[in-house]
Amino acid sequence: MASLFISNPNLSSPFVPQTLKRLQKKDAAAAASYNPLPKCSRGHTVVKCSVDAPYEGSAPKFPRMTVWDPYKRLGVSPYANEEEIWGARNFLLEQYSGHEGSEESIEAAFERLLMTSFKQRKKTKINLKTRLKKQVDESPAWVKNLLSFVELPPMDIIFRRLFLFAFMGGWSIMNSAEGGPAFQVAVSLAACIYFLNEKTKSLGRAFAIGLGALATGWVCGSILVPIIPTVLIHPTWTLELMTSLVAYCFLFLGCTFLK
Repeated sequence: MASLFISNPNLSSPFVPQTLKRLQKKDAAAAASYNPLPKCSRGHTVVKCSVDAPYEGSAPKFPRMTVWDPYKRLGVSPYANEEEIWGARNFLLEQYSGHEGSEESIEAAFERLLMTSFKQRKKTKINLKTRLKKQVDESPAWVKNLLSFVELPPMDIIFRRLFLFAFMGGWSIMNSAEGGPAFQVAVSLAACIYFLNEKTKSLGRAFAIGLGALATGWVCGSILVPIIPTVLIHPTWTLELMTSLVAYCFLFLGCTFLK
């Protein structure tokens, strides 16, 4: 009987005391109601782990995260330039690296300052154009008539023509010992007339402006070159070569900026 009771403690028998039966029922109810996992309001089990929360470790927190003024937040002067703003931003990001909130606050202040700087530059550029236009409008009539013959082409056209006439000047200098720059001057004049004809759609006007630019450059070169101290001129450079270099400058200005 004793062995049977030990192998099956739930056995119901008249020989088992009533107290033991009550203890067994109490233990079974406690075991059924035990649940070590917390449940949410919908009855689903929620397992909490340390990886669920954002980990920022021991990274320092930026103390000026709530400062509204972006200059004060980055610790720079309101008159700081872009280089100083970039330096402050990089320094703070390096110092508070690893703290997500601090990095976002620093980047937000930096972007606001960049946008402010861009708007100021754009406004200054517009104001400069307005002032120049106002000065032109208030200038005398002869100045207006003179400016009506001048235009500003795109920068790529300016650089291409500048390269062409600079090449002609270098070619003339390299061949200065063999002969004069007559051929290079003729090629430069032909290029100037071609560019002017392409712009004005008038061959006669292109010839007039090209020959006028060459003549003006040659006269100015003949006057200015003898004034230059001889110590500044290479011994092999003749008066004709120096005058042709001045003429190249006038040809470049004539075919690039004149209408």
